[in-house]
Amino acid sequence: MSAPPAYAGRMTDAALIGPVAAPDVHVMSFNVRRRTRTLRPGSPDRWDTRKPLVRRLLHAEQPTLLGVQEALADQVDVVEHALGRRYRWIGHGRNAAGTDERCAIFYDAERLELTEWRQRALSATPDTPGSRSFGNLTRRILVSAEFTDTATGARLHAFNTHLDHLSWRSRLASAAMILDLVQRATSAEPDAAIVVTGDFNADVDSAVYRRLTSEGVLRDTWEAAADQLTPQWGTFSNYRRRRPGGSRIDLILVGRGVDVRSAGINAARFEGRAASDHEPVQAVLRRAAGPTA
Repeated sequence: MSAPPAYAGRMTDAALIGPVAAPDVHVMSFNVRRRTRTLRPGSPDRWDTRKPLVRRLLHAEQPTLLGVQEALADQVDVVEHALGRRYRWIGHGRNAAGTDERCAIFYDAERLELTEWRQRALSATPDTPGSRSFGNLTRRILVSAEFTDTATGARLHAFNTHLDHLSWRSRLASAAMILDLVQRATSAEPDAAIVVTGDFNADVDSAVYRRLTSEGVLRDTWEAAADQLTPQWGTFSNYRRRRPGGSRIDLILVGRGVDVRSAGINAARFEGRAASDHEPVQAVLRRAAGPTA
């Protein structure tokens, strides 16, 4: 379904989706772009310029579940304060010492009760923090969490990641590892909803996307949505003008037994400025009626 005409010029603090009521769950994936220091004055990438825009966007959207990528410790704090007191988060840095970028999962603690969580290295030794073995120079991680929906009693398993930007072998091996973990979670708890958020650094024509979706264990919420709220913007804008029909490298994937009521790519601009070099992606999900296939 095409987006409403008003969206194309949206430059306000109005939410694309905003808070939702049970049994719906609002999920967002957002690469906030790590803070860097060597930038020219006036660069759109400067964190001190983008920080209030991230706050405005998240304060308006209030997702039930948020997977964040590239967030340094102080940026996690900004996200936490923007969301408000109801929210908690999990995940630590990707290095062996627990420092550097995080793939944190934020959740509305009044709606979702955390029962278990874990962080793995995307490597052949996932329980060794900071390990690498798939051909990537940059360390990569996967954060997983299990929740009980306090409003409905339903179970939810969430996975959040950021795949390597250079090595296609690393991306493909990481995708296989994620799919295996999703299949294990589905076998262990067939009635639980599965949600995977991330910056996959690979578009929908890639082997990585096919590996994740071709077996039908996971579905792309953009493709599965009953209502597409926006044009298909490219999710990596690099602060440039929004591009209809651009590559979607930031995704929300869901398992079987989940209805995707709506999905959108949030290309909001604030006085012409973007909060990140990536556009957040969002979806409203609901547990499907009847048994899981």
